[in-house]
Amino acid sequence: MAVTAPTLHDSRADLVQDAARLTRIRPASREETDAVALALLSLLGDLPDGSPDRDRVRGRLIELYLPLAKYLAQRFRNRGEPLDDLVQVANVGLIQAVDGFDATRGAAFTSYAIPMISGMLKRHFRDRCWDVRVPRRVQELRQQINRVTETLTHTLGRSPTVADLAAAVDATEEEVIEALEAGSAYKALSLDAPVGGDDQGVTVLGDMLGHDDTGLELAEAREALRPLLARLPAREQTIVAMRFHGGCTQSQIATELGISQMHVSRLLAGALTTLRNGLLAG
Repeated sequence: MAVTAPTLHDSRADLVQDAARLTRIRPASREETDAVALALLSLLGDLPDGSPDRDRVRGRLIELYLPLAKYLAQRFRNRGEPLDDLVQVANVGLIQAVDGFDATRGAAFTSYAIPMISGMLKRHFRDRCWDVRVPRRVQELRQQINRVTETLTHTLGRSPTVADLAAAVDATEEEVIEALEAGSAYKALSLDAPVGGDDQGVTVLGDMLGHDDTGLELAEAREALRPLLARLPAREQTIVAMRFHGGCTQSQIATELGISQMHVSRLLAGALTTLRNGLLAG
């Protein structure tokens, strides 16, 4: 099928006829699609601003390359983003390519549109798909590392080390480690996610995390009490130990020591007052 592009010398009536003719063509191959697209792009540049045919030609151009945008979007699937969202992003890139293409340069539209659409998809992942915001330099370094890893694996016959990767991307080992660790920021895990080989989900990620040890709050007080307890008379030390370490009642302590319960109560109260005052003074 031969498709001729309109020229700047065409009359207004000719441009309208070309717009009507070209927008009705249904190309059957990639070559025909490119030919029709080039003619439409040339026509789009010739149509005057405000012409109702501009929107029709522009819409037909976008329609012709929607399958290309979808194909490019599918190359980025399985990265945590719904395919429908990626297709929408690719369509925006396609629209920008149609609006920014200069047909007078003679280049194929796809050579301009593909990088534009792919760049839009990459920016979408870079700017919106990180659960934890990662600096752009780290994201770009991580992409470099991903590209060279497979090549180094084939070249070296083994998995590349951090030093190998650092030399390949001209970065320090610390920067490479930072970029590799940034992968965990790409997608967060739920604390309810099962871990290990537990098919029933009894053990979840949250169970693997540490918790505050309430005993640590009393550790300082225990250490401060040691010298204060040592300064108590022997009988008061015994009473305090039996009451708070042995769990004995005052009656049991009185029977054990051969004194009255009232005497035990007075000695215990006095010992606790001495310890309390010592802690407050310290």
